[in-house]
Amino acid sequence: TYPADVVNPLAVEALAAMHIDISKAVPKSLDVYLGDPWDFIITLCDDAKEACPVFPGQAITAHWGFEDPATFEGTDEQKQRFYRDTAMNIEWRIRLLLDLPDEKLDELEAEHTIRHIGTQSRVNA
Repeated sequence: TYPADVVNPLAVEALAAMHIDISKAVPKSLDVYLGDPWDFIITLCDDAKEACPVFPGQAITAHWGFEDPATFEGTDEQKQRFYRDTAMNIEWRIRLLLDLPDEKLDELEAEHTIRHIGTQSRVNA
């Protein structure tokens, strides 16, 4: 919702450990996506949930709450671990979403199920 000037190096490192290269990524405002059609809108941190604009259409919305790793305080090692744990938990929830059977994806059932995924944790950050 409020993009930084550059991607946080700890995020780059955490995702690289998962074989995801975001080293050339550039933070963008959500505004660039407002005209696009969306089936799902999933917010991840409380600031994003509160500040997320309304997207047109009838997208299914859910909030998968995570503490923003950029605001985590601790030693460099603790910050690195927090980023890794957060990334692993997001990946876990995405895998749960992708594994949903088609019958769970009717609109009301999907919204309930996707919101429930937001309570799941593979790694306690």
